[in-house]
Amino acid sequence: MTASTGSVVVGAYEHPGRSLPGYTVPRVLREVTDGVLADAGLGLADVDGFFCDSTVPGFGPSDIMGYLGLNCTYAESTDVGGSAYIAYLGHADAAIRAGKCRVALITLAGLPKADPRNFVGRELVPGPAAPFDVVGTVGGHGPVADYALTARRHMYEFGTTAEQLAWIRVAASEHAQHNPDAVFRDPVTVEQVVDSPLIADPIRRLDCCVITDGGGALLVVHPDVARELGRAGARLRGHGEANHNIDTGRVDLTWCGARRSGTQAFAMSGTTPKDIQYLSLYDSYTITVLMQLEDLGFCEKGKGGPFVEGGTLRARGGALPFNTDGGGLCNNHPANRGGMTKVIEAVRQLRGEARPEVQVHGCELALVSGIGGRLSTRHVSATAVLERFSP
Repeated sequence: MTASTGSVVVGAYEHPGRSLPGYTVPRVLREVTDGVLADAGLGLADVDGFFCDSTVPGFGPSDIMGYLGLNCTYAESTDVGGSAYIAYLGHADAAIRAGKCRVALITLAGLPKADPRNFVGRELVPGPAAPFDVVGTVGGHGPVADYALTARRHMYEFGTTAEQLAWIRVAASEHAQHNPDAVFRDPVTVEQVVDSPLIADPIRRLDCCVITDGGGALLVVHPDVARELGRAGARLRGHGEANHNIDTGRVDLTWCGARRSGTQAFAMSGTTPKDIQYLSLYDSYTITVLMQLEDLGFCEKGKGGPFVEGGTLRARGGALPFNTDGGGLCNNHPANRGGMTKVIEAVRQLRGEARPEVQVHGCELALVSGIGGRLSTRHVSATAVLERFSP
C-alpha cells in the first residue's frame, strides 16, 4: 500500500440517539445508511459492497441488504466484536483492490438499552471458554471483573495507580462537554473518578464506558470514486489485525493484541507513533486505553500510568489528543461495540470537522485502535492508520 493508492473513507455518520425505545435494529440500520450516504453524496444504487456484524437480524447480511434495497457484488459479516468496524476498513480495502466492489458500506446498529436482551455480555453461540468466563454459566463472571484482572495485574507489575487511570476519564470528560450528543457532558476530576463507587476492584464506576443504543456507518470507496466526489476524507495508509488468547493456559495479562496489529499497521503505512497527531482508542474501560497506548508504542511497556498523568491525552494542552468526542467513556458506545465511533471521530478530525474546541490543528495522520472481546482472556485487535485525503 502506498499513500496514493489506499481506499478512502468518504462518508461517516454517527446516529444521534443514545436511548431509542420503540426502535428496531433494522430501523437504526436504515437511518445510519441514509445518514452516511447523504454525508458522502452517494445513493443506494452506488453501493456494491456491504459489511455488517453477526448480530444483524436475519440470515447474515442477506436479509439486511434486501431490507435496505442494496444490490451488492460483495458482502461480509466477519465478527470480531468491537474491533470489527476497524477490521472492516482493511477488508473493504482488500475487496476494492481485488475489484470485488468500489463503494463499500460498513454498518453497526444495536439496542442494548431499549432491549437488554441485546447486551453483549452474553454470547450468541457459546464458545469453548464460555463455562469459565461468560455470565450465567458455572464459574462465569461479567466483563467488568474480566477487565479488573488486567488492571490489577498492571498495577502489581508496574506500579500503576488508580489516580493515573483516572486521568484517562478526565480527558474524555473534558472533550465530551463540547459534544451535545454525549451521555455524560460534565467534566470530572481525578478525585471524582477515584471516589466513584467500586464495581470490580480496582475498576470504579467512572472507569467504565457507557451503554447506549444507536449505531453508525462508514463508506469506503476506490480512490477514483473519492476524487470524483470531491469530498475530503480519510485514506487508509496502514492496517493490521491480531488475536490474543490465553495460550492454552500460559496467561499473560500484561499485553494486548494491539502490540501485533499496531506493528502491522505502522509497517504498512511507513509511519511510527511519533508521526500520529490524533488517537481514537477503544475505551471500554480506562485500562483498555492504557494497554493500547503501551502496546502500540506511544510509551514504554509499564510506563502508561506516568504517560497519561497530568493531561497528555487532552485536546488542549495535551501532547497526544485522544477520543475528542468523549469516546465510549462519556459519549457513545452503541451496541456495546465501540470501534465504529472511533473511526467516525478520526474521520472528523482528518476532515477538520471535529468540534472547534477539540479540533487538532492541521491534523494529517490519525490512528484508530479497537479491542473486540475480553482483554484478559481472548480478543481480536484491529489497528488502522488514516491520513487526510484532499481530492
